[in-house]
Amino acid sequence: MKRRIFALILAAVLSFGAMPSGARAAEEGGFIPIRTYEDQFSDVSAGDWYYETVKALYELGLTNGSGREDVFDPSGELTIAEVVTMASRLRSLYETGDSLSGRDAYGGDGGEWYQPYVLHLQALGSIGQEFEGRYDRPATRAEMAHVLAGALPQETLDPVNREAVASGYGRGRYIRDVKENTPYRDDILLLYDWGVAGGVDKKGSFQPGGRISRGEAAAMVARLAYGELRVALDWEILPLYSRKGWSMEEMVWSDGTFYASPGADEKEKIDADVRYMLAAGQRQITLEYPSGTVSKPFVDRILNVFLSAAREYVEQTYNSVTSLYYPGSGKVILTFSSSLYDESEIEYYREETMAYAIDVHDRMWAEGRITADMTEYEKAKVYFDWVCNHCRYDYGDNIMSHSGYQAFTTGLAVCDGYVAAYNLLLRLEDIDCGTWSTAKHIWTVAELDGKTYHIDPTWGDQTNGIDDRYFAMTKEFALGRF
Repeated sequence: MKRRIFALILAAVLSFGAMPSGARAAEEGGFIPIRTYEDQFSDVSAGDWYYETVKALYELGLTNGSGREDVFDPSGELTIAEVVTMASRLRSLYETGDSLSGRDAYGGDGGEWYQPYVLHLQALGSIGQEFEGRYDRPATRAEMAHVLAGALPQETLDPVNREAVASGYGRGRYIRDVKENTPYRDDILLLYDWGVAGGVDKKGSFQPGGRISRGEAAAMVARLAYGELRVALDWEILPLYSRKGWSMEEMVWSDGTFYASPGADEKEKIDADVRYMLAAGQRQITLEYPSGTVSKPFVDRILNVFLSAAREYVEQTYNSVTSLYYPGSGKVILTFSSSLYDESEIEYYREETMAYAIDVHDRMWAEGRITADMTEYEKAKVYFDWVCNHCRYDYGDNIMSHSGYQAFTTGLAVCDGYVAAYNLLLRLEDIDCGTWSTAKHIWTVAELDGKTYHIDPTWGDQTNGIDDRYFAMTKEFALGRF
């Protein structure tokens, strides 16, 4: 993380007249109100979630409204210039008790109205030249975090959420829309660390590319000024390796691409559609083809290819698909299911299977059998050994033995049960994997450290021990055996 402190400030001065200058920072770094809020803003009601924060900003003299003194415009957008302006004013308020002292120190040379505020923040090192030529456009939430992360001295805030952020973000459970390549990622994380940001949903999402509303910004600024308003994240603090709380849909990655009318031979598009469905936690895909082109033979071909694609993700439990199609409109609706469970049981077994897999994963890490310095190849071998040791082949071929659920719970499985359990463990390590099927057998295909391997835990599980020939096979060896 960067060294800089959180300081998110509300650019709520679309009427750029002078603000009251009597507010000042208290000796301990707090802020002292200079006036009383008496519901001056007609569009802010006591029941609004941002009421208290807007009230706090008004009383500090950091907003006089938007255009009119009786209108706050909580859903309005902020420009980069407005964000910079308010960051400068907050710093001035903190240092001198006069929100305009920074402007006055760098003004007098003409130019754009916001130029003195820009020069003030540049002198502080809060920003550089990154916004040249763009100050008049709406700021993204990430840009706002960046501009304001250095507005106040570092010692003014405590890292109230450091453990929660390290655990939640580090484990990939929270703030998942902030990636390593997200602009100003470190500044965004600082907001959470200091309790200035808490996220827009139960996953703590920040929506870095979205526009921030004045109401949202008001909340962040008020938390900056008043410690009692800061967000104490209630995220469960777990070891970084833990996958507790992960769900089946998180085992499949999708970039959001969906193809509405893939052909039966367009396997990449069909795979993208299946991943889109699974990543969304759904079991249905709706396709749209030109009117008059949909027939039973066409739909049968589509069904088979989509089912084959779904079988790549055997751990998801879907091994059957039905369809509704409408030749007149060209609509085809595919609904995926499982022959292993009743419709009402599918989600239960998916959740239970996931819970057992997570328990195995976390125990492997807690016991030191999986460590952070291991390669994907080494991790895959540990799980291969675990599945082979834990499971035994069900020669009675009970239907539940085709499931990852039974592989985890009783250890009794046939080939697709072995593979469902094994692939789920690999995916919990973010190892890309799928399956290879023949008429009589199925096994794993995994990408380990950039190389493709075929892995068969079923045949690896021999009565006299583990047969390592079936781990990390070449394609030629695997196809020759099966």
